[in-house]
Amino acid sequence: MKKLLLSCIALLLSACMQPLDMGNDQTGEPILVTDLAGRWLVINYWAEWCAPCRREIPQLNQLADSLAASNVKVFGVNYDQLQGDFLKQASEQMGIQFRVFQEDPAARFRLEATDRLPVTYLIHPDGETIARLLGEQTAEQIIEALVRMGWSRKPE
Repeated sequence: MKKLLLSCIALLLSACMQPLDMGNDQTGEPILVTDLAGRWLVINYWAEWCAPCRREIPQLNQLADSLAASNVKVFGVNYDQLQGDFLKQASEQMGIQFRVFQEDPAARFRLEATDRLPVTYLIHPDGETIARLLGEQTAEQIIEALVRMGWSRKPE
């Protein structure tokens, strides 16, 4: 009886818990694991001092906009690990229109460390990192890489 009671309490408590989150974005909004689950992810590392990053951001904005209704989500990560208002301000100055992680997701997705920017990682819906794209990319190059890795514009 005691085991049954403890199981029921554990079940009730788990139902009350908030979904796991991945931290906040540059505006302070939470990025929930449920927002990422089952989706292809494009995670781009950028910095304000990186000229190729500045040129690439409009392409990433275009990519995020053109794939907004698909199962692909574009995220950014500031290489210098800016937080709070500093990250928000830098994102605005760079013209970033997609969400930027405040906390580096490298450990969660087992992303290979880099000392070169920009770098873009493609994450399969099962959570596996399947590509690392070094250097400045266009929206079309990223779409081509996604297709090579098995993504399709058609709903699954």
